[in-house]
Amino acid sequence: MDAPTTTSSAGSDGSGGNSGDWGWFTPSRKPADDRRSPDQQSEERAPSRPVNPIRPVGTEADRRAPAEPAPAPGPGAGDRRTDRRTDDRRPDDRRAPGPAGHGPAAPGPAARGREEHQRPDEVAPAPQDVRPGPDSPFAVPETASPDAILLRRTMAEVEPISDKVTSYFYALLFVQHPELRPLFPAAMDAQRDRLFKAILTAARLIDDPDILTEFLSRLGRGHRKYGTQPEHYPAVGECLIGALTRYAVTTWNDEAEAAWVRAYTAISQIMIDSAAEDELIAPAWWQAEVVGHELRTHDIAVITVRPDQPYPFLAGQYTSLETPWWPRVWRHYSFAAAPRSDGLLSFHVKAVPAGWVSSALVHRARPGDVIRLGPPAGSMTVDHASDNGLLCLGGGTGIAPIKALVEDVADHGRHRPVEVFYGARNDHDLYDIDTMLRLAQKHPWLAVRPVVSDGPTNGLSGRLPDAVRQYGPWNAFDAYLSGPPGMIRSGVDALMGIGIPSHRIRHDSIEELAAAAE
Repeated sequence: MDAPTTTSSAGSDGSGGNSGDWGWFTPSRKPADDRRSPDQQSEERAPSRPVNPIRPVGTEADRRAPAEPAPAPGPGAGDRRTDRRTDDRRPDDRRAPGPAGHGPAAPGPAARGREEHQRPDEVAPAPQDVRPGPDSPFAVPETASPDAILLRRTMAEVEPISDKVTSYFYALLFVQHPELRPLFPAAMDAQRDRLFKAILTAARLIDDPDILTEFLSRLGRGHRKYGTQPEHYPAVGECLIGALTRYAVTTWNDEAEAAWVRAYTAISQIMIDSAAEDELIAPAWWQAEVVGHELRTHDIAVITVRPDQPYPFLAGQYTSLETPWWPRVWRHYSFAAAPRSDGLLSFHVKAVPAGWVSSALVHRARPGDVIRLGPPAGSMTVDHASDNGLLCLGGGTGIAPIKALVEDVADHGRHRPVEVFYGARNDHDLYDIDTMLRLAQKHPWLAVRPVVSDGPTNGLSGRLPDAVRQYGPWNAFDAYLSGPPGMIRSGVDALMGIGIPSHRIRHDSIEELAAAAE
């Protein structure tokens, strides 16, 4: 689940709990005296078919309280418990309970009313056994569980109309739960797709518990900075089911709904538990004062900040950042230096057209301004137990985490070979080349090769991946890539083409990088 915003990987301008009381995961009810026209009711009403109730979610300590007997699991539920409690709800959170019993419920008056107002060509077809094709990102593995099959069929159906599904989801969320609107940025343009994609990613991983837990735990920890609370999760789940009910007309039925309820219960619980554990050891965010602002080019600045308390991170990681000029708008940036004894942090920021945060940081931020930092994230870090060399490709401001990796190797005192290919469009855009060359002069195990794609240069000419092919062999090297999504894609293809296996190629998520440039 990625509300209010999804974490993303680090680009030069990445676009990116406590225990409490909560209510049931049930559809909202329309006021009895609704006097809107039938057409308006049909268009604006939340999905009218009953939604299976979901157990309230909370921290592990909360779940130790006695619970009512769990209902028999549905298809693919396995041993997953669905404990329920009702007495811990706040009075203002209580709604009408879901349908009695635990089997499929017959449509209620709201459902019948909606059917009466539909034109013949608007009536949804009966659920069908639709399977994603082999080339679909939601193709069903042979070993998939019954729940995973149902989830992937739904995802394959709604993916082509994801813009409509996400728009409807947010409409439901903000109308039915207006108290959640302040958690989101004022402008939702960059936000709209992230939550939906995060939910689909989590649902797609439902049969890979280790990977799912790692993915969701990171999201749960990161969502603390938005003010996300356990009681918010049922609201998001309710509106997710509502949006899927409306748009997955071919694959949606009681079994599919039950599978999504079980999946969302598991997803939200992992996130809530990880947030509760993180709360014991780290703040939700750090305040950081800008202490240095160096304009390297007309649109690139090196920014140094001092956090208000120790900030633990590893070279190669990134963080989320919020400025005072755009509240609730978080973007992701890689650390441009390895951890320092003075605790200062540095970032390289390129102002992109219409980039709210990047433009503010480059053209508006000054020493004395205070920004917020989220927790560190990312796995593009050095394995110091290995003797392999490092082959590093950095494009544009993607040189920032590469520089941090070089400093990290130097700090550990092991003279491993490090080969850096630093790419840019022209010599002028090699804004940090002097720093990199000074590091190469200081450390004989480091080689730095500038690569320019356009215009004359004293370095190598051409595309970054092509330049890498001219050197090598690289069979004793681990590869690290940082830069624009296109560079990473072509770089991965080139590295695998010259024999470097994929498990030795590290980079941030390409999908997240594509959503990060704002």
